[in-house]
Amino acid sequence: MKQDERAPFVQALERARVSAYAPGEFIGQEGFMRAAEIRALARRAGIASGVSVLDLCCGIAGPGRFITEELGCTYLGVDFSASALDIARERADDLPCRFAVARIPPLPPGPFDVVLLFETMLAFPEKETLVQAIASALSTGGRFVFTMEEGLPLTEEEHERMPDSDTVWLTPLPEMLAWLERFGLAVRWRDDWSRSHQAMADSLIDAFAADASDIAAQIGPRALEELLTAHRLWSDWLRRGRVRKLAFVTEKAAPVAGRIERRSASREGDAVTVIPDGTSLADGLYPYGSDDQIREPHNDRQQRP
Repeated sequence: MKQDERAPFVQALERARVSAYAPGEFIGQEGFMRAAEIRALARRAGIASGVSVLDLCCGIAGPGRFITEELGCTYLGVDFSASALDIARERADDLPCRFAVARIPPLPPGPFDVVLLFETMLAFPEKETLVQAIASALSTGGRFVFTMEEGLPLTEEEHERMPDSDTVWLTPLPEMLAWLERFGLAVRWRDDWSRSHQAMADSLIDAFAADASDIAAQIGPRALEELLTAHRLWSDWLRRGRVRKLAFVTEKAAPVAGRIERRSASREGDAVTVIPDGTSLADGLYPYGSDDQIREPHNDRQQRP
């Protein structure tokens, strides 16, 4: 069973996903991000009432619906899976969310104030083309906010071990930084979330295993085993540093004469804030709080009843 047939997977995994996350941290997301991380990134991107947001590969749009409800915005979610968007529309209820079935790229005509790409950069083998299309869709001063799995391409042995490895395209950080610079996207903030996402992968593994009988009855034993195998590989790779999970806020802005980098140590690694000379986080461009909004310690997952 392919995950493009999204409804069976959503139904089968939802109870386990709810139990894997700390209370209040599961909002319908399908990756390793927590609600606190999603909220903090959205605030760093300046999402608020009247801000136009394009959410690429939104799936069932758990993060998009969460951001729209909490912060308000003009929201468009795009995904290639019609079944995923059927669920997104149903769960959006009265929220001002729009959805469109489309393969990315190309992107819907803009310009947009913010483009989001959470947990799915990995699936694009031609990332340079994608970044160029995103930059073209942004208004001047617009923000591209994304997560990425950073590392060298998979070896042949790793390809064989990873289920659906044709959707796993790791990217070295220097390549991504070069593409961002080439297409006029300045990095305003980035952080390493490898440690918290490895912990989240472990929590999901335990939850899926605890609910294995019910999950297998709905999606089949093979699909469950592939799901567990993939999560175990991600946990191992994140723990060993084979892969790093990075989060970015970038801005389409005119070149500046210089820049200032401020680094602050955290359990997750070194966060980097890159701002133009003469600009501070208090100036209104990045008005939302401190790094602590993102670096909350990972809580033990909610105990299953």
